[in-house]
Amino acid sequence: MRPLSATVPISVVNGFLSGADRAAVIRLAEHSGIPHELLGMPAARVTQEQFSTLYRLLAMELDDEMPGIFARPLRNGTLKFLCLSLLDAPRLEVALHRFGQFFHLILDEFQLVSRREGPHGTVEFAANPGGPQASALARELMLKLVHGVASWLIREKIPLVEAAFQFQRPAQSGDLLYLFPGPVRFGHDRTFIAFDAAYLDRPIRQRKSDLDAFLQRAPEDWIFVSFTEEMVCHRVRQCIAGGLPTTPTVDAVAQELNYSARTLCRRLEAEGTTFQAIKDEVRRDIAIQRLTRSGDAITAIAYDVGFDNPTAFHRAFRHWTGSTPTAYRQRKDG
Repeated sequence: MRPLSATVPISVVNGFLSGADRAAVIRLAEHSGIPHELLGMPAARVTQEQFSTLYRLLAMELDDEMPGIFARPLRNGTLKFLCLSLLDAPRLEVALHRFGQFFHLILDEFQLVSRREGPHGTVEFAANPGGPQASALARELMLKLVHGVASWLIREKIPLVEAAFQFQRPAQSGDLLYLFPGPVRFGHDRTFIAFDAAYLDRPIRQRKSDLDAFLQRAPEDWIFVSFTEEMVCHRVRQCIAGGLPTTPTVDAVAQELNYSARTLCRRLEAEGTTFQAIKDEVRRDIAIQRLTRSGDAITAIAYDVGFDNPTAFHRAFRHWTGSTPTAYRQRKDG
């Protein structure tokens, strides 16, 4: 079964759109399949495909591969030249050091410091005291870029021991579970990712001939990397998605994953989530994807995500997203 991809919160979309004028915002959102009315709804969501289309349109329009995220634009071609500077490194440790040097030359907000810390390799986002302040989104995305490029370079998914952020837990912190494949901590004294130090010694396995395909798929290959086999919450997500329209109980999912229900709940708590939260996220994400990708009747979608009563589905959908299912159909029907 194809893994169910998570949807993207509108706060991330608006973070990218902050560098564009209002007319461009409406035009680019619509061209990405996102009804512009959703941009003003704090709990709204978009699909990964919609987000990636918007990202590429913005990057071209603003000539900025991190559109509006940093004080200086990352001109189109930045990611290509970054990767070219890494491909002839003998091992990942050297490539990560070059990665930090590259961005030290072109951005003022931060330095990326990679090091060995006992059994772990770490990459820290260290703010420059005299530079512009980087937003929470900027910190998240830069660590995602490090992690995504590093995994691509060695042709291995690198599981994380943890991702830690200095900012406090955001309202939609569960979204970070599907961006960072490992425990996510908030209110830490540093912002960094940590992984098994053995990965630092991995040789670089990609070649220049592999680079075009990686760049053409940006940002999917460095933002939305699936690690369904590593984290329990991802496995629970797939079990629930596979069981719909019947919603599996926590006991049934625990049995399928060879846990006791108590152990499963404890593992999910350690990853920063709960069974109920995952169940709601799965039904929400499937509903949004069906609404934006198909012409299926809303009643049919409601049934397929476990609701016999369309009214109950509308009520739940408004609770999840702050708007009605019809709002996600405005581009198709309007």
